[in-house]
Amino acid sequence: MTRWMKSGWFIALFVLALLVSACSPKETAKPETGASDDDGYPSGDLAPLEKRAKVVIAEDGAASGAGFYIAKEKGYFEDYNIEVEFAKFGNSDDMLPALAAGEVDIAGGVSTASFFNAIAQGIDVKIIADKGHNVPGESYFTFVIGNHMVDEIKDYADFKGKKIAVSSRNAIDGYIYEEMLKHAGLTEDDVEYVHIADFGSMLGAIDAGTIDAALSIEPLITQGIENGFHVRFKDATDYAPESQIALVLGSPQFMDEEEDISLRFMAAYLKGVRDYNNAFHKDIGLDEVISIMTKHTAMKDPALWEKVNVTGLDPDGKMFIDDIKKQYETYKANGAIRGEIDFDKAIDTSITEKAVETIGEYDRE
Repeated sequence: MTRWMKSGWFIALFVLALLVSACSPKETAKPETGASDDDGYPSGDLAPLEKRAKVVIAEDGAASGAGFYIAKEKGYFEDYNIEVEFAKFGNSDDMLPALAAGEVDIAGGVSTASFFNAIAQGIDVKIIADKGHNVPGESYFTFVIGNHMVDEIKDYADFKGKKIAVSSRNAIDGYIYEEMLKHAGLTEDDVEYVHIADFGSMLGAIDAGTIDAALSIEPLITQGIENGFHVRFKDATDYAPESQIALVLGSPQFMDEEEDISLRFMAAYLKGVRDYNNAFHKDIGLDEVISIMTKHTAMKDPALWEKVNVTGLDPDGKMFIDDIKKQYETYKANGAIRGEIDFDKAIDTSITEKAVETIGEYDRE
């Protein structure tokens, strides 16, 4: 040992050890994929990362983040040696630059003109998987009418001359509103648009009769029904059957440079989404999933989770890509889009598709 120290070798080895230990957790050696049963992992699944990785998710407790929450609580990320951290942002305008810069790896986005404008103006983020859509006949984002209108509004055409509250224009809310008017054979001149940015404020307005209908969201739809403020009116899938409401977004670095991590992350996420679908659509493990959702979201009443129409989450991560493009064109026609988007570049489902190939397609029966 004395001879090593005198020659400088001991110090050199010590410094080298420090450098190795200080490497980023995302600098991983490529592990084998498709681990065999002998390795203790299901055939066709992925072996865990050799070095622990941290993935930062921009998520604010929305119910559409169910796949993230369930995968974390049930250990699906841990199985791949991935640690997840949830980061909150005041608004999406702050989130997107952080995502593009790689400060955040994964985020949830909602369709808005400002989101598309950010991409058109050079913010490089990838649209990679579904994070929210309406389920036919069970829409979680749909119209309600005031109790004072139940005898007057029987069909969509009956919205003529009525006051309708919507939370935003040139966003998914405005898009669904416009699709409803087309379905009803009405123009915007036929109804009175009322801008109410806060969904909660719609409850008081509709109860007071200052508005006749509103495009509302769960759990406020169910809570309003239980409190006698309004009733659910038909279903948004009557006229917007494939509306893509929310999206999973990935940073370009995470998608392109850290594929070993992103592939495992997506596999774990989809396992969480599948448990969510099993719970709410097949009544498998419902109590456990509701417990996880009450922990991570603002909806803390377990009984309410059994009453609401839950967010649709595709168990294979599939999106309504044609509808995403249609929303963009709608906002563009309204004069709200500045610039063009190359959707072949902006939409990248490769990691999601590889994850499904690995864990297999979901049994929808």
